[in-house]
Amino acid sequence: MREGFRDWFSRDSASYARFRPRYPTELFQWLATLPAARRVAWDCCTGNGQAASGLAGHFELVVGTDASLAQLRAAESRPGLRYAACLGEASAIAPGSADLITVGQALHWLDRERFVTEVIRAAAPGAALAIWGYNRLETVPAVSELVSRFHTETMGPYWTAERKLVDAGYAGIALPIEEVSAPRFAVEAELTLDELVGYLRTWSAVARYRAAHGDDPVELFEPGLRRVWGKPARTHRVAWPLFVRAGRIRNQQAGTA
Repeated sequence: MREGFRDWFSRDSASYARFRPRYPTELFQWLATLPAARRVAWDCCTGNGQAASGLAGHFELVVGTDASLAQLRAAESRPGLRYAACLGEASAIAPGSADLITVGQALHWLDRERFVTEVIRAAAPGAALAIWGYNRLETVPAVSELVSRFHTETMGPYWTAERKLVDAGYAGIALPIEEVSAPRFAVEAELTLDELVGYLRTWSAVARYRAAHGDDPVELFEPGLRRVWGKPARTHRVAWPLFVRAGRIRNQQAGTA
């Protein structure tokens, strides 16, 4: 594995699979329109396979790769979907084979210069690259405000420097693509309080806090959240707007645009 690889997700891989937001089907329908062919899709940093599973109905073969074996063990299984444990910068993808390459909510964890080199190596003619992520959740104002303060004030010192790239929507990162405008997408769900609390525990900053202090910051935060939530059995609509950067891959090795 990559020297210095920081794995903040393996410890709670089951929770990650259960509580992380699920991407809308419209996202995968649109992504499938980008490449010239739909033979092979490579979902890099697949985690528990949420994006890979969504792509599986649109490509003959989808390969999800991740450096975390624990995440892959919790990954969804579907026909036409395979997984491999490897780095995104040095994958097991055959040269010139991937028609679509995707990275969901994970580009900031990669060595981006090396990853671009790997994208060019793996890309088939007419291939496309799509990266996306989501920032803070949106829900009823009292809950949104409290979660935002938890994110910024309590967890602020425990977010890595790479988190700023997510906050900026990956703007300014050089990608080897002819970029196209993406439609607006959002992850939406009706969540119970326990489900929202479970989601908060999947944050990498929460894992860093635990490692530093030995206790759970979400447990300390939860009573205040319960006070503004309403009845314990109540659900609230929660949305995570997505930002997407995507387009056909330029063949840099051949010098074409």
